[in-house]
Amino acid sequence: MEETLTIKKYSNRRLYDTEENSYVTLARVAERIKDGRRVEVVDARTGEDVTAGTLTQILVEEARKNNVLLPVPVLHLCIQFGDTLLQEFFGKYLQHAIRGYLAHKAAMDEQFGQWLEFGSELASPSAKTVNPLEVYAPFLDFLKEMTFPGAAENKKNKK
Repeated sequence: MEETLTIKKYSNRRLYDTEENSYVTLARVAERIKDGRRVEVVDARTGEDVTAGTLTQILVEEARKNNVLLPVPVLHLCIQFGDTLLQEFFGKYLQHAIRGYLAHKAAMDEQFGQWLEFGSELASPSAKTVNPLEVYAPFLDFLKEMTFPGAAENKKNKK
């Protein structure tokens, strides 16, 4: 697994990517996270970890673009019940719920892929031209070779 990417946040709110050695936008930090990188944001002057605030800022920016992050009634409840509710909800429940959803989604994607593969095998030209009785050919050949009492007489009588 790759190392954590360190981003320095300066007092003028600029973000400096220590790996790319350049200033980056919140959108670029979001891209790096979407690419699977872990990000740590530190205050350039004090060294304080400001990752949570920066990632929250990214979420708020995304919500502003899409005009929704959480439904308004949920936001009202979060403000009404304060930090304790938010910490408990986001710290415990939401993390487990998202992980469970992603695991379930991956399993369903895999199952659906197997169904599609099975369906394409059935629909392939080679599957359409196969004689369904071909599986029984050795057994049918065996039956043809068998002799039954009176079978020889029946053959002679038919001629």
